[in-house]
Order: sequence, then C-alpha cells, then structure tokens
Amino acid sequence: MFDLYIANKNYSSWSLRPWVLMKALNIPFKEYVMPFEGGTGVSYATFKRFSPSALVPCLVDKELAVWDSLAIIEYVAEQHSKVWPQDVAARAWARSASAEMHSGFATLRNECPMNCGARVALDDLSSALKADMARLDEQWQQGLSRFGGPFLAGKDFTAVDAFYAPVVFRVQTFGLPLSEASQVYVKHMLAQPAMQAWYQDALEERWREPSHEADTLKQGTLTADYRKACP
Repeated sequence: MFDLYIANKNYSSWSLRPWVLMKALNIPFKEYVMPFEGGTGVSYATFKRFSPSALVPCLVDKELAVWDSLAIIEYVAEQHSKVWPQDVAARAWARSASAEMHSGFATLRNECPMNCGARVALDDLSSALKADMARLDEQWQQGLSRFGGPFLAGKDFTAVDAFYAPVVFRVQTFGLPLSEASQVYVKHMLAQPAMQAWYQDALEERWREPSHEADTLKQGTLTADYRKACP
C-alpha cells in the first residue's frame, strides 16, 4: 500500500491530484495530512522528513519516495492501467492537457488560489485571467466533445480529470465564467464521491494559514465561508 503525504485539504491543490485519482480508482493508500505551518518555506523542516523536495504531495512506496504530482501519477500508472485512458488518441490528449495544467495557467493559480470552503466575489477579471479561462474552456470543450464525456477524456475518470480537479474547486469558490458544457462538467466532477469526500474533509479542517487566507481575498470579497469555525 502507498503512503501519501499531503497538506491541508482546503488549500493544497497539488495534493488533491494524486489523492482524488487514487480514491476515484479505488487504489489503496494511507494518507498523512501535514498542515502548512506558515508562508513559503516555513514548513520546510517538517516536510523534508518525508519529501526530498520538502514539498507536498509526496508518495512513499516502501523505501522509495516519489514527489511532484505529475511524477506520482506516472508512477502509480505503471502499476495501475486505468490511470490514463486506454484509447491512444484519448491518452495522448489527456497527457498533453495534464502537462499544460502542470506548467501553465499561472494567472488562474495566482489570482484564484484553492480555498474549498470559501466563496469569493471577484472585483474584476483581469485580462490575463480571462485569457486563462478562455483557454481552459476551449480545452475542456475539446476533450468533452471529442471523447464523448462525461469526463474530459471519455466515459471514465482518469488522470486528466485529477489534474483539473483543483480548477473545479476554484470555479466553485470564485464563480469563474465558463461555457454551459464546461459548467456541466464542473457539476459532474463536484458530484463525484472522491471529490465530495475531499470537500467534506476540507470543511472540517480548523486550521487557518494566514498567507493562504490573504491570497484568497487579493482579488475579491468573501461572501461565505462553509468551514467549521476555528476553536
């Protein structure tokens, strides 16, 4: 069984990817939640105990550590055939779309960080954020129409859906604009048992990390917070 080290479920978009993938595909693992201890670098000493990069997520398989969400998913795929689509064209598209998410969409990440329990009304959408959302919408519509849905690369949940799972929560938090087809995909993803399990755990968390909270409100105003109150 794998050991998966993650950070706060409310904030950690990178942790969500391998977690939701393995949950959705019924791949057994044991999770270890290691809350962020502060701003950038503050958790270094704690995370360094299990992660060579001192970052999360990190997968441990016996004596072997695999870090970075893309590397983790590829490692798991070597042992589980359903991680990527079986169809060659769908698999190539899914890998390309996952790599684009892994390295791109910087404005979306920075202006709309993951905060599952919050709801934020954006003051405005910057031109760069509009461009990211337009590209995202284009890509999702391409996958849904080409491979038939209801998931991005066909009828089954695969790694590409896991890579965009944090974006699904961002759309919910910030009310981001998308086409009708993409909004249907968002609703379908939010209804998945693995996504629901992550979301409910996020709402139960009582940790509040100031830098993450401040980043959430850089571009807008808090309209609701569904998390349990801090003690």
